[in-house]
Amino acid sequence: MPLSNSQTRHLRGLAHKLKPVVMIGQHGLRESVLEEIGIALDFHELIKIKISAGDRDERDQLIQQVIDQTRGELVQRIGNMAVIFRRNPRKPKIVLP
Repeated sequence: MPLSNSQTRHLRGLAHKLKPVVMIGQHGLRESVLEEIGIALDFHELIKIKISAGDRDERDQLIQQVIDQTRGELVQRIGNMAVIFRRNPRKPKIVLP
């Protein structure tokens, strides 16, 4: 489900105060990192990820892999940070406008 503009703005506001929950380092995206992202999305629904990879294209590629494999939605990407949202169907925490 793609997010509307008002939903994206709302989630960006909520994500402003968040600290990065997961960090992707120089070794790239491993299965254990994907599992950790999945667990964090199930619990928090909205997470911030820090990517310490080479250039912008490599970071964009890693973000796209995370989104594809976790079925999340990219809310915002600034520099080496990405904010990802995935609703927990069993216990939703965030109410979208």
